[in-house]
Amino acid sequence: MIARRDLIASAMALAAAGAAEALRPRHTLILLNKGTMKDALPSEMGGWQADATAADMSPELAGSLATTLYGEIVSRVYYSKIGAVMLLAAYGKTQSDALQLHRPEVCYPAVGYTIESTAPETVPLGGGAQLPVRKLVVTNQERRENIVYWTRVGELLPQSGEEQRSARFRNAFQGLVPDGVLLRCSTLGDSERGFQVLNGFIEELVRATAPAKRAALVGTEIAKRMNGQVRT
Repeated sequence: MIARRDLIASAMALAAAGAAEALRPRHTLILLNKGTMKDALPSEMGGWQADATAADMSPELAGSLATTLYGEIVSRVYYSKIGAVMLLAAYGKTQSDALQLHRPEVCYPAVGYTIESTAPETVPLGGGAQLPVRKLVVTNQERRENIVYWTRVGELLPQSGEEQRSARFRNAFQGLVPDGVLLRCSTLGDSERGFQVLNGFIEELVRATAPAKRAALVGTEIAKRMNGQVRT
């Protein structure tokens, strides 16, 4: 006769197996379905002009780990009459929890910067669209850098490492293997002016991206809103 505890143990094992099967990824979710991130990002818009040969003075996503995590890394400096913006986009077709290793809150302190402030914010993109971002001010003995960045993991736009882990779990629960991008923009110097410049730059950048490619930057919902396909 089977003991009651054996029945319970068997039921728990079956439940665990069922949960594992439910979390097994089955489908890819690729929003950058054609071309590259380099081609998707506009090289000029408004008064901004990109120089891919200029030195990006921010910490780089370098080394074998970055090569493993990201299929493509784009680094540019955009210039205009009002200043310069350093941009870095790191794209991967399959995202893992390890992507959080390269969030600016982690990689800047790793190379000697101090985080002066960090907070989740939104950047208006027009058409009622709001882009969830994270803003940071980091400093070292030589300079002050103002950063606005966002991450897209599939259709989700997590603003913290915790939200990113949650996004990964939600995708896994739906059986999805998503692509993703971390896109970082930054300026040097005064923070109040720097963030004003960055907000305007990001809006121009996303709006100048071809409508068919916007989802790769900001997800389908925001892209549709900007394309006028969502009514409020």
